[in-house]
Formats: sequence, structure tokens, C-alpha cells
Amino acid sequence: MYAVVETGGKQVRLQAGDSVKVERIAGEVGEAVELDDVRLIVDGDNVIAEKGALAASMVHAVIRSHGKGDKVYAFRFKRRKNIRTKRGHRQLYTELEVTEIQTGGN
Repeated sequence: MYAVVETGGKQVRLQAGDSVKVERIAGEVGEAVELDDVRLIVDGDNVIAEKGALAASMVHAVIRSHGKGDKVYAFRFKRRKNIRTKRGHRQLYTELEVTEIQTGGN
């Protein structure tokens, strides 16, 4: 069984026991988190994708750590104009461990 959940503007495929890095979520390390924006649940041949059926569904996870991703550089220049701009960015993330996928029927 797996679920597709939207968090931080991105959709992530999750299974029970998975460890995944997502956009920063508020909370302390070891705290339980509920991701309730479920978009799809697949259990064998049974596929649930209707909004009404997914309204009560959620994914339970535990926060394992917080951190910063690798530095990404953005460099712009215009030739012969002596215009150069270099910017760096490190995205904040939260590492989650999925404990349970709860369907609307449970």
C-alpha cells in the first residue's frame, strides 16, 4: 500500500516505513505529524482517487531530523557588460519516517 501526499507544494509517494525529506515542517524531533492532503491511495488493485473518499484519509509520520540541503548556486551574467550576479541558496528540510497510512474507512 502506498499514498501520494502533497506537502510543501510538492507531491510525494510514501509507504509505511519510508524515510523521506520534505519542505520544513514545524515541530520537534520525535514529534508525530499527520499529513492530511492525500491525493491518491493504492492498495494492490484497489485505487482510491476521489476527493470524497480521501477526505478522511491521512498519513501518520514521525519527525526524525531537521536540516539544510546542499547549496545551489544561481549565476547570471551579461557578456561584455561587466554584469555578474552569484547567489547561493540552501533549502530547509524535515526528514520524516512514515509510520502508518490511514484510509477513510479505518
